[in-house]
Amino acid sequence: MSHATSPSAPRPLRLLMATDSWKPQLNGVSVVTATMVDGLRDAGWEVDVLAPRLARDRAQEAAPGNPRWLDAVSLPGYADVRVARPQWARVREAFDRVQPDLVHCATEFVVGRMARIEATRRGIPYTTSYHTDFASYTRSYGIAWLRRPVSRWLTHSHRRAALTFTPSESACRDLHDRGLRRVAVWGRGIDTTHFHPRHRRRDVHEVPGARTPFTFLYVGRLAPEKNLPVLLDAFLATRLARPDVPMQLQIVGDGPLAEWVKDWIVRHAPDVVHCFGARSRETELPQLYADADALLFASTTETLGLSVLEAMASGTPVVAVPAGGVGEHVFDGVNGLACVANNPASMSSAMLRLLDDPALRVRLGCGARRHAERFGAGAELRRLDRLMRRGACEAGVGGAGGGGGGGAD
Repeated sequence: MSHATSPSAPRPLRLLMATDSWKPQLNGVSVVTATMVDGLRDAGWEVDVLAPRLARDRAQEAAPGNPRWLDAVSLPGYADVRVARPQWARVREAFDRVQPDLVHCATEFVVGRMARIEATRRGIPYTTSYHTDFASYTRSYGIAWLRRPVSRWLTHSHRRAALTFTPSESACRDLHDRGLRRVAVWGRGIDTTHFHPRHRRRDVHEVPGARTPFTFLYVGRLAPEKNLPVLLDAFLATRLARPDVPMQLQIVGDGPLAEWVKDWIVRHAPDVVHCFGARSRETELPQLYADADALLFASTTETLGLSVLEAMASGTPVVAVPAGGVGEHVFDGVNGLACVANNPASMSSAMLRLLDDPALRVRLGCGARRHAERFGAGAELRRLDRLMRRGACEAGVGGAGGGGGGGAD
């Protein structure tokens, strides 16, 4: 992206965004990273993206912003996730061409690690993002013995960053406990215009006398750390408790448990549980969120839980475990209902409350929308610009503005 400048005007700041997850992959990391790129470009930055190439994807090749691709291979169990090969020559070429004032390592894996090492070698300041507590994931994947090594690796990945962004106060405290001090809470802003109750279809929900099924919704990765068996068992228990009440569960997402989920549906509830796979954030998700009567979320390891805020922005109450970042947004009886971790009976009890009390569902939906409106993307992106300029000041870049030093305690 080019910007016209007068002879006296400072040139735009240049950022190299290094990420292991990028469009068209659909997950919280890719969504937040793309939001950062778009927001900084709008603020006048020149932003180049370094990311893994998805196999034979014409849409990706033509993606706006002309990303610099690294060859990649599929991750076992995650066919849609591509892991970059360690191509140092291409990384150095990207640095040579971009000449960044600042590097942002959006992930801790191959691309983020190579960019971090190369930025250090060249004396370029870098910032990082801490999206995911992979140490907590070790239990979900049956490798709990790796929790401490993974935690040490995460700490090392962020220790020398000018600033680390993380989307919740709980994640910020976690990093502080690991001895990291240059941390800022950022990344929980959402587009409250795109995700909005106006997308709720009146012809589906407000026909007098219609027996429209009460719709529960799950949006997210189909992966072990999401505690999907808890959510599915809760839905079965709820259906057994109210056999006369029409209800359905819609599952939106993809991941390594996709086939397991589909098999579970065939065996237990093929008529009322529907797995839609991944859906477009631009055209389909706003409708799905708004049409749902409640979002179900059983994960206990989220630093944010982006789908929780998107559902709330759509006027949809949430039934969730108030753990990690989710606990900073779900307030029992205000914008959703809280349930006990790893307890299908507790989740089912909350679901039954919504089924039996339509007025409660409406009241919580209004509370959800009010809560989401506090996290509009505009203010967050303006703050990101200020924080990034602050990081660029470490290199003494002219026109960086925003004051000194790198980081926020």
